Amino acid sequence: MYEINSLNTIGMTILNTLLLLNLGTMEIILIVIVVLLLFGGKKIPELMQGIGKGVRSFKKGLNDVENEIKQDDSTTDPKN
Repeated sequence: MYEINSLNTIGMTILNTLLLLNLGTMEIILIVIVVLLLFGGKKIPELMQGIGKGVRSFKKGLNDVENEIKQDDSTTDPKN
Protein backbone atom coordinates (compact mmCIF):
# COMPACT_ATOMS: atom_id res chain seq x y z
CA MET A 1 0.00 0.00 0.00
CA TYR A 2 2.86 2.38 0.80
CA GLU A 3 4.38 1.93 -2.65
CA ILE A 4 1.08 2.75 -4.36
CA ASN A 5 0.74 5.98 -2.37
CA SER A 6 4.36 6.82 -3.13
CA LEU A 7 3.80 6.29 -6.84
CA ASN A 8 0.67 8.44 -6.71
CA THR A 9 2.64 11.19 -5.00
CA ILE A 10 5.39 10.96 -7.57
CA GLY A 11 2.84 10.99 -10.37
CA MET A 12 1.17 14.09 -8.97
CA THR A 13 4.55 15.80 -8.59
CA ILE A 14 5.40 15.06 -12.20
CA LEU A 15 1.97 16.27 -13.33
CA ASN A 16 2.29 19.50 -11.34
CA THR A 17 5.74 20.09 -12.83
CA LEU A 18 4.41 19.59 -16.34
CA LEU A 19 1.53 21.96 -15.69
CA LEU A 20 3.95 24.60 -14.39
CA LEU A 21 5.85 24.33 -17.66
CA ASN A 22 2.67 25.46 -19.46
CA LEU A 23 2.25 22.16 -21.26
CA GLY A 24 -1.24 21.57 -22.54
CA THR A 25 -3.20 18.35 -22.53
CA MET A 26 -2.13 17.38 -26.03
CA GLU A 27 1.57 17.87 -25.21
CA ILE A 28 1.27 15.75 -22.07
CA ILE A 29 -0.54 13.01 -24.02
CA LEU A 30 2.18 13.11 -26.68
CA ILE A 31 4.90 12.79 -24.03
CA VAL A 32 3.12 9.81 -22.45
CA ILE A 33 2.78 8.09 -25.84
CA VAL A 34 6.47 8.65 -26.62
CA VAL A 35 7.48 7.26 -23.22
CA LEU A 36 5.26 4.20 -23.76
CA LEU A 37 6.78 3.62 -27.20
CA LEU A 38 10.33 4.00 -25.92
CA PHE A 39 10.09 1.91 -22.76
CA GLY A 40 7.03 -0.28 -23.19
CA GLY A 41 4.36 -1.05 -20.64
CA LYS A 42 6.44 -3.58 -18.71
CA LYS A 43 9.43 -1.34 -18.12
CA ILE A 44 7.59 1.74 -16.83
CA PRO A 45 6.67 0.28 -13.38
CA GLU A 46 10.34 -0.65 -12.89
CA LEU A 47 11.38 2.89 -13.77
CA MET A 48 8.81 4.38 -11.39
CA GLN A 49 9.95 2.04 -8.63
CA GLY A 50 13.54 3.18 -9.14
CA ILE A 51 12.48 6.83 -9.04
CA GLY A 52 10.48 6.17 -5.86
CA LYS A 53 13.48 4.57 -4.17
CA GLY A 54 15.64 7.51 -5.19
CA VAL A 55 13.17 10.04 -3.81
CA ARG A 56 12.83 8.08 -0.53
CA SER A 57 16.61 7.92 -0.20
CA PHE A 58 16.91 11.65 -0.85
CA LYS A 59 14.25 12.49 1.74
CA LYS A 60 15.90 10.17 4.27
CA GLY A 61 19.21 11.93 3.67
CA LEU A 62 17.60 15.33 4.21
CA ASN A 63 15.95 14.16 7.43
CA ASP A 64 19.25 12.69 8.68
CA VAL A 65 21.05 15.98 8.06
CA GLU A 66 18.29 17.97 9.79
CA ASN A 67 18.35 15.62 12.79
CA GLU A 68 22.13 15.85 12.99
CA ILE A 69 22.01 19.65 12.93
CA LYS A 70 19.32 19.71 15.64
CA GLN A 71 21.34 17.26 17.71
CA ASP A 72 24.51 19.36 17.34
CA ASP A 73 22.61 22.52 18.30
CA SER A 74 21.17 20.92 21.42
CA THR A 75 24.57 19.63 22.56
CA THR A 76 26.46 22.89 21.90
CA ASP A 77 23.91 25.30 23.46
CA PRO A 78 25.29 26.55 26.79
CA LYS A 79 22.75 26.43 29.57
CA ASN A 80 22.36 29.60 31.62
